[in-house]
Amino acid sequence: MTSISHHPGVGLRLPHLAEMVVTRPTAGWLEVHPENFLANPHAAELLTELSAHYPISLHTVGISVGSATGIDCLHLKRIRDFADRINPILVSGHLAWSAYKNEYINDLLPLPYTEEALRIVSAHVNQVQDGLGRPYLIENPASYVAFQFSTMNEADFLGELVLRTGCQLLCDVSNVVVSAHNMGFDPHQYIDDFPSHAIAEMHLGGFTPEEDEATPGSEVWIDTHAAAIDRRSWDLYAYTLQRFGAKPTLIEWDNELPSLPALLREAAYAEEIARAIPMETGHANAH
Repeated sequence: MTSISHHPGVGLRLPHLAEMVVTRPTAGWLEVHPENFLANPHAAELLTELSAHYPISLHTVGISVGSATGIDCLHLKRIRDFADRINPILVSGHLAWSAYKNEYINDLLPLPYTEEALRIVSAHVNQVQDGLGRPYLIENPASYVAFQFSTMNEADFLGELVLRTGCQLLCDVSNVVVSAHNMGFDPHQYIDDFPSHAIAEMHLGGFTPEEDEATPGSEVWIDTHAAAIDRRSWDLYAYTLQRFGAKPTLIEWDNELPSLPALLREAAYAEEIARAIPMETGHANAH
């Protein structure tokens, strides 16, 4: 397996795929949604070609570890076969659910943070890791609602999930910013509480403010990945680096895509921020 670069990577979406193959610009690594390639043989061939030149990470959107009705074993096998072909450096997915029986929903829906949910998610993460034959990273979600009957906070839920499954975590810094605004908590405290020992990757992406119809005059922030990264996300990223040290970081941009050079400039800026952090003290306060 190719080792991951500590230079920031970019999410590679299908509109940039041919340009990436032809121009081969400098990039630390690339991350793709494997579901976009499973039914597109030509795109899969181009990605296989790129995998000889760049480390590739897979970020799944259809495994749905939070579904009470179980994992789709056929889809998991497709992801395993694709991973065996690409030989990714990392494979990740979301702390969410998006399927019920045979129905798939184009959303990442929230979970209550309870012992029952933890048992279900833990069993599914173990099943996914066994099915893939490799570690699976779980990403913290962007939150818009919470469950009154949750019995633990998100960081504690993730920490217990790591203990029970041996999985790793994907810390999406921009999701923390979005959730903190929407749910009214301190993003720095969330980072302080995050299970830093399990972090294998970080994400940064843009969000879109929208009027909160439930509370006129206020905003809800939506994790659209359709804009440049907000200054508040960059600031929290710098704080996160100070807390945890350098981690492989990815720039996500899924909608209203910019040019490939503009996307790569966002990655270069992430590297500038990382270089400005005194990394010899980066782990001083981590736990």
